[in-house]
Amino acid sequence: MNVNSIEKLFLEELKDLYSAENQITKALPKMANAATSQELKKAFEKHLRETEGHIERLEQICQILEANPKGKTCGGMKGVIEEGSSMMKEAEEGSVRDAALIAAAQRVEHYEMAAYGTVRAYAEQLGQSKCAKLLEETLEEEKATDQKLTSIAQKVNVKAEQNA
Repeated sequence: MNVNSIEKLFLEELKDLYSAENQITKALPKMANAATSQELKKAFEKHLRETEGHIERLEQICQILEANPKGKTCGGMKGVIEEGSSMMKEAEEGSVRDAALIAAAQRVEHYEMAAYGTVRAYAEQLGQSKCAKLLEETLEEEKATDQKLTSIAQKVNVKAEQNA
């Protein structure tokens, strides 16, 4: 598709996010399984359920716009997930791996926060207030997840340092 308008850019970014969220639903169970901290494991499991809701919201937005959310692969998310997967394999099981998992998850969250903030701004500019509201809901959940991960990291990182 030739992206020559903000409307087309908005649709392309939504497709990119749809791909990103679907990739995350495949990565989160692996991350939860690799975590040793029960709090971290629960946070990943909760975020998986939220991510499934993010996909539903994106589908709802695409219905409003009469667009298909499929057909694009988010290369950025693919790279972030591959990097996290590699670190997960390299880090020794226990609190050090948990710290690595948190770092990888926060990279994902920050990528998503940037993307959702951008598409929300496009929706607002285009007068798509219902879409903007749905995107804002997801953005707030991503921010909350990032804050939760920071809170868990404060405990996990101390434990990782003590176990070194």
